[in-house]
Amino acid sequence: MAVMTDTLSAVFAALADPTRRRILAMLLEDDMAVTDVAEPFDMSLAAISKHLAILASAGLISQDKLGRVKWCKLEPDALREASVWMFGFGLVEPVNLDAFERFLASELSDHAEASAGNTHD
Repeated sequence: MAVMTDTLSAVFAALADPTRRRILAMLLEDDMAVTDVAEPFDMSLAAISKHLAILASAGLISQDKLGRVKWCKLEPDALREASVWMFGFGLVEPVNLDAFERFLASELSDHAEASAGNTHD
């Protein structure tokens, strides 16, 4: 049980950060190179790499190096485990990954609109 608790703690800690949630939403579309993941964010590649390391250690993504390019891939099983855990309380339904994808896309859209509205002239 301690291992499951540690895994869940890592998953929920990783999901607590909005940047990491945005990264997961991006990876729902397709596997991406680290540089492509970093592109829409206003932060250094090193900072994005730290976020990716947290997601990887939580089991939410995997990273493979092909040649000189490091690729990131969504690993949805960690989300399933968290969903099963939450379902045990009878408070939520199991995660429907299609619905979760729509939710994340909506969140990204809302964030993009908010960011566009915050431009300074």
